[in-house]
Amino acid sequence: MSHTIPGEARTESGNIPMHAMNNQVLAHVQAWIEQGKAVALVTVVRNWGSAPRPLGSLFAATDAGDFIGSVSGGCVEDDLLRQFSQAFPQTFAIVRYGVYAEDVRRFGLPCGGTLELFVERVTDLHSVKAARAAMAGGQLLERHINLLTGEVSTCTGSQDFFVRYDKNEVVQLFGPRWRLLIIGAGAVSEYLASMAPALDFSVYLNDPREAQRNNWRAPGVQWLDGMPDDAVIGFRPDCRTVIVTLSHDPKVDDMALMEALKTDAFYVGAIGSIASTRARRERLLTLDVSEHEVDKLHAPVGLPIHSRAPAEIAIAILAELIAARNTQCVPQGVVCQTETQNQAQTLPHARTQAQTQTQTQTQTQTPTPTPTHQPIHNVG
Repeated sequence: MSHTIPGEARTESGNIPMHAMNNQVLAHVQAWIEQGKAVALVTVVRNWGSAPRPLGSLFAATDAGDFIGSVSGGCVEDDLLRQFSQAFPQTFAIVRYGVYAEDVRRFGLPCGGTLELFVERVTDLHSVKAARAAMAGGQLLERHINLLTGEVSTCTGSQDFFVRYDKNEVVQLFGPRWRLLIIGAGAVSEYLASMAPALDFSVYLNDPREAQRNNWRAPGVQWLDGMPDDAVIGFRPDCRTVIVTLSHDPKVDDMALMEALKTDAFYVGAIGSIASTRARRERLLTLDVSEHEVDKLHAPVGLPIHSRAPAEIAIAILAELIAARNTQCVPQGVVCQTETQNQAQTLPHARTQAQTQTQTQTQTQTPTPTPTHQPIHNVG
């Protein structure tokens, strides 16, 4: 039996539809540049405390007043648009929004949140197209902006960061950072495959049953050929891989699980009732799967939200994946260990008495920055 790897997967309907906001932002950036408009791209490159958007989030605007994306709850974007209307960016710039009470009231930042934004006048259409192509193909791509020379370049990406930033360079990462392999082509799988791309998953599907495959209707997944065990082996699961079996057929699901549970997959789940889960556990223990490996199985899959309809079950599965991902997995390289950041570990804002004592101890070791809204200033 042949092993199929993701690069060889058959795509039923062309490119993967990545619905994440950054993909939409880049699509508009490309269109605006092609229309002859000046475009500014804003990236969250550092944040502290309860920042409203994660690192790497994008916001784009044109000199004609068009805009898309989000780096805050909305008020920071309004302030950026106001500044752009007065003087549209011509090169690179840095702007910080801090945590003083007036900033909280004006910009709607959560208590303790501070944003550092990289503002870029985008003129390099090639790198934008390359990033969009990578996302459409389920690949990762790094976009490097040299702050000393202004040169923009791209290369194959790594999964272990969202954005990197120092005095010399900003590196953005585009593409799905997580892979979801679904075993079994049914109604729940269709909803799961449709929703998952918005949560940073590239979606793959395996089902050796010809009837199920012929009746698949959801677009945008990559099919893996072969039997489920071969598909899992060829998929080469890693710590950012999720494998979920949804066929309801033990002959199909168990073949995938007996290999998936031996891998480094971040999450392995199986649909079924509590009774069928007990029976599945007993079967797996007879299939050269150790008790320790069986204990890694999430079953019945999904959060217990009393779901019944296929869409509800898909939501329950995604909810459990989000909970597991947000509480158990902290990607390396997310935090930029630079001198500026090391000096910004504690920010002056209202805290409880215990927090204030901790802050005082920290201040004796490292200087504390003055976090506040700063006007855009050029760095290149």
